[in-house]
Amino acid sequence: MLPRREHPLSTPVAPAPASRYTEAMTTTPRDAATTPDLTVQIAATGKQSLALRNPVMTASGTFANAVEFAHAIDVQRLGAVVSKACALQPRGGNPTPRTVETPAGMLNSIGLQGIGIDALLRDVAPVWATWRVPAIVNIVGERIDEYAELARRCDGVPGIAAIEVNISCPNVENGLEFGSSPHLAAQVTQAVRHNCGLPVIVKLTPNADAVAVARAVQDAGADALCVANTLLGMAIDVRTRHLVLPRGSGGLSGPAVKPIILRLVWEVYRVAAVPIIASGGIARGVDALEYILAGASAVQVGTASFRDPNAALTVLDELTELLAAQGVTRLSEIVGAAHGTIEAHQDGV
Repeated sequence: MLPRREHPLSTPVAPAPASRYTEAMTTTPRDAATTPDLTVQIAATGKQSLALRNPVMTASGTFANAVEFAHAIDVQRLGAVVSKACALQPRGGNPTPRTVETPAGMLNSIGLQGIGIDALLRDVAPVWATWRVPAIVNIVGERIDEYAELARRCDGVPGIAAIEVNISCPNVENGLEFGSSPHLAAQVTQAVRHNCGLPVIVKLTPNADAVAVARAVQDAGADALCVANTLLGMAIDVRTRHLVLPRGSGGLSGPAVKPIILRLVWEVYRVAAVPIIASGGIARGVDALEYILAGASAVQVGTASFRDPNAALTVLDELTELLAAQGVTRLSEIVGAAHGTIEAHQDGV
């Protein structure tokens, strides 16, 4: 049987520098008799910590920059929101069609369309700065120095709580290059870490050795890992005999990928020294709970938001009810709780 390993969120954490995000979390009233403690500490290093009121986040590329949905749903109830991928310059994205519905999911080949860092800092960050919910900027570059510059420009900007480093997009040219190589992934992470004091989350690809890359980026300074981006997939139109997506392949997401990403979270947790954020096929509270038991400290809701913009709030409400029904008082106490069950079965327990 494997020795018991303390998880970063289940052990005391040294006080981190104060921020409005930690203050907002600790001052929120909670009925301890009926509601589980859902607070999550994603990062406690650098100039600024990142503490979430609850573990449910939106996934990059599925919720615009969140400001577009603020009139429709109560985004302030979420643990955090994540921006669309942001590059140094605006990007037009790939040719259409860009999405294909699949059984229990979808293929996308958006191509990281986005407004660019100038517009994000000018138009979006000031809105985030008025919010209670932390906003995380997903950054993407074609060269390491571009990641470094994006990190430098985000550092210290009111409204930006953390950076998610996208080294794993499967639907752009060279999109997997950094994420497929532990050495290159570490170089990107180190460049970002050296150019900002914000918490750094690195988003891994499921199309490479995620465990090896996880080891490399956490050693290079990542505060947390996001597991994972989409899986490579393809669709063919049988009438025209042409590939449906102009670039050929795209990223597969949705419920169909959940068992695959769940296994990756399980494996990465066994080597992780930092918290894990799970992303892949989460549409209900029970999905989120599975990921938490596998080792995730927080979750991102993505594809489900295309069908229902309220999906992330549904996940939050259902997760809260599930934990309360099971008598769980603190979410952090059950992170990775399913580990050891394989050994227990083998031992005949």
